[in-house]
Amino acid sequence: MAQDITLIATAAMGLEAVVGKEVEALGYEPTIENGKVIFQAPALAIPRCNLWLRTADRVKVLVGEAKVKTFDELFEAVKALPWEQFISEDGRFPVSGKSVKSTLFSVSDCQAITKKAIAERLKLKYGLASNMPEKGALYKVEVALHKDIAQLTIDTSGSGLHKRGYRIGQGDAPLKETLAAALVLLTNWTPDYPLLDPFCGSGTIPIEAALIGQNIAPGFNREFASEEWEIIKQKDWEMALEEVEDKANYDQKIDIRGSDIDHKLIQIASDNAIEAGLGDLIEWKQMRVQDLTIKEENGYIIANPPYGQRLGDKEEIGQIYHDFGNIMKEHPSWSVYILTAFESFESTYGQKATKKRKLFNGFIRADYYQYFGQKIKGE
Repeated sequence: MAQDITLIATAAMGLEAVVGKEVEALGYEPTIENGKVIFQAPALAIPRCNLWLRTADRVKVLVGEAKVKTFDELFEAVKALPWEQFISEDGRFPVSGKSVKSTLFSVSDCQAITKKAIAERLKLKYGLASNMPEKGALYKVEVALHKDIAQLTIDTSGSGLHKRGYRIGQGDAPLKETLAAALVLLTNWTPDYPLLDPFCGSGTIPIEAALIGQNIAPGFNREFASEEWEIIKQKDWEMALEEVEDKANYDQKIDIRGSDIDHKLIQIASDNAIEAGLGDLIEWKQMRVQDLTIKEENGYIIANPPYGQRLGDKEEIGQIYHDFGNIMKEHPSWSVYILTAFESFESTYGQKATKKRKLFNGFIRADYYQYFGQKIKGE
């Protein structure tokens, strides 16, 4: 496909600007909206974005939009779109849907009508007398209606982009890889400084930080639905993968450490790091946060500690935050970034945050508390 197409990188609430910066860093001009980043790009951007975007949920092709209030209008609007530019003659195109504040509220009916309209268009364009064979590449179509505007997209990613391929084990409340990467990108950490996570769980933050530190593409170890699409030439995938290899800086030294009170989680974290190809780069240790010792003058702590949401846990978690805050008071030159839904974090930690950002960990509203380290004299 020679002409540019419209792509949508979907994003968790609060991370749209982070995803926008990533899209811009790849050389495209983003338009940021709630829950998504929209941009124009050639087909080559599909493999590049799937391989490189650390904080987006998935990448979709926007086929078209239309205002619809009746099922007939939906059918005609869908049929008028150029589906043959994307879906091959033998392509499989299951349709999912959603409807918010729209006249057409029956999602199942909207899905069925969309499916029928696409099939009619493709049969006409490919000169088929019978039904579409649907035995080839997968094109997951979504019809999303919001305030009577129908948006038709095709998913290019397959599994969500948070599924990097390295997580072979996890704890009870694992942090999504995309959110962990965003927590790192929302700091000004560079590999020149040590990074600690004293509540590391299954190791997601340290692993994502190591990938960022060595500029390793997060999608290097997985597959994508669009790898089988005819509109993306094999040479485009090869070119994108060659870029991944060329830009990785495997010689970059990093000092990243993760610790947790649970020795089983430390073993899981270590196994995950090995699966990610980072086995020798991250140091893991079973340890209470109260036993944390810091020797370096400067550094960063990025963590997602337990929130204490169960009634009996609040007092225990509060004490951990209090003890942690006392330790960090002795190291004012360190920058501390904590994501938590614990309501009285600042008072329990013993210090008001320099900056606070609202984020969502899954469906849990949380705050990202940011404490910027004080500069040491002579720096």
